[in-house]
Amino acid sequence: MNPYAGRKYIVGGIIVLVGIIFLIRLFFLQVLDSSYETTADSNARRNEIQYAARGLIYDRKGEILVYNEAAYDLMINPPLLGSFDTIDFCRILEVSKREVIEGIGVAKKYSRYKPSIFIRQISSMTYAVMQEKLYKFPGFFVQARTLRKYPRDIAAHALGYVGEVSEADIERNPYYQMGDYIGVSGIEKSFEEELRGEKGSKNYLVDVHNRIKGSYKGGREDKKSEVGRNVISTLDADLQEYGEKLMQKFRGSIVAIEPATGEVLALITSPAYRPSLLVGRVRSVNFRALSVDTLKPWFNRALMAFYAPGSTFKTVNGLIGLQEKTIHTGSEYYCDLGFHMSGYSVACHYHDSPLDFRESVRSSCNAYFNHVFMGILNDPKFGSVSESYKNWRRHVLTFGFGNTLDTDFINELSGFVPEDTFYDNIYGKGHWNFLTVRSLSIGQGELGITPIQMANLAATIANRGYYYTPHVIKEIEGGEIDERFSVRHYTSIDSAHFEAVADGMEGAVNEAGGTAWRARVKHFTVCGKTGTAEVPPYEDHSIFIAFAPKQDPKIAISVYVEHGGFGNIWAAPIAGLMAEQFLYDSISKPYMEEYVLKGVRVDQE
Repeated sequence: MNPYAGRKYIVGGIIVLVGIIFLIRLFFLQVLDSSYETTADSNARRNEIQYAARGLIYDRKGEILVYNEAAYDLMINPPLLGSFDTIDFCRILEVSKREVIEGIGVAKKYSRYKPSIFIRQISSMTYAVMQEKLYKFPGFFVQARTLRKYPRDIAAHALGYVGEVSEADIERNPYYQMGDYIGVSGIEKSFEEELRGEKGSKNYLVDVHNRIKGSYKGGREDKKSEVGRNVISTLDADLQEYGEKLMQKFRGSIVAIEPATGEVLALITSPAYRPSLLVGRVRSVNFRALSVDTLKPWFNRALMAFYAPGSTFKTVNGLIGLQEKTIHTGSEYYCDLGFHMSGYSVACHYHDSPLDFRESVRSSCNAYFNHVFMGILNDPKFGSVSESYKNWRRHVLTFGFGNTLDTDFINELSGFVPEDTFYDNIYGKGHWNFLTVRSLSIGQGELGITPIQMANLAATIANRGYYYTPHVIKEIEGGEIDERFSVRHYTSIDSAHFEAVADGMEGAVNEAGGTAWRARVKHFTVCGKTGTAEVPPYEDHSIFIAFAPKQDPKIAISVYVEHGGFGNIWAAPIAGLMAEQFLYDSISKPYMEEYVLKGVRVDQE
């Protein structure tokens, strides 16, 4: 019997089966599947992304800070490219023939089958002309999208900006494709997912002239875009704009916080840039110009600058001394135009002497707070300077220094409060003491504090011992802000000790001998503390922290003016004007405003 006799039936069966499969498939393609009619009719299918409008950004009063305006991208689809009148094409778009040839080459290099952007953000007028003549330019189509617009050209660093996604963005999140836009900084980045919405898509049938003939499959494969969610920021647009006006001739920052909530009322860094510079076809040119500007308008000083806090830090050292009972509010120290010990001297300005605690805050006495810090580090209950220093640092960190505050700003930095090992590495373990680190007593030395941390210190004193994490978003449409912003953070200092500091800060502004008289206003009591940070060989920085009113405070503020001299010269009057503008929406001392804006001299009242 032939063993291969049955195989011919198997082979024949397979051939018949394959033939049946091909017949069924052919019937399906030619009769049942209508999508191939597009080829039969010399048509093509075009898939267009439907970009969602980004959510709007409002200020705390409901005023729009950022909205959307229609814009149009000219797209290129390489498979559908045909011959066209390049002269007419170039005339409409105001581009050269060489740019067109190079653009087509770039598009084909990106993908020979997928559409890509040929020219971004053409004007509405150009769009109208192009739309009428689009049938003459096979392979090109116009895609609508939106651009950010700013009713007021303010708050660039707080609001942030939107830019095209990078390859790294696409790798991190496959939602994005080349040509998409994404929040790059500020609120736009921190709340990108809420603001961006969800992209949709629409499929069209287009003829050989690239004209839309209708919806593909009746729109069954389309996906509707979802508009981004609106957000209400904590910013006060009027206060923000006023602060930017006051800082226009200075380099530095202003941060204002509502103590009762931690909401950021104003975040000003100077010099800055106008947010509208990074919108539209001029964006790339402006971006390059800003990047090479020696004044560094990109740099967000309010969140990223490490400064010595100067004498504003005396409030912290004083509170630690009171908590550790190395001083009490009646403790007095003499000042002989400074602190002098073992050949070391720390100079001080002339004032009455001796002073108690409240008076020392009012007069910002360097000698007093050197004695305070010496008492803290030489506290016998800790056994060594190193252990005392560790305890001091533990207290300092509870004020929000040395770490980020965990705000909703994405580029906040931590500042620096050195550990004891920092000095061990420099001087050797057990070979340093109070005199070695005495500059910390007056907020100098190795301390690095950011302006938002200094404003938070003012809010902490205003609240008599606690703070809420500073944040810039008040409400998200259809959502809630993070619970961490409603949690109180208590310092390690008993609340009873803060009243003495508040009294001293009140005296600094409102009493004879106070160092901050330029912050005084008529309508309410401002409590403040000046600071002057040395930055040799340059002029000192002018620093001021404040809160107002003294009872039931509504605003806490820090002002830092680089190379502005004593704290009362520029920082204090700026803070006073900001507080009055916020609380009364008017200025009772226009001459003080003129002094800040024009440098016109104002003598003590």
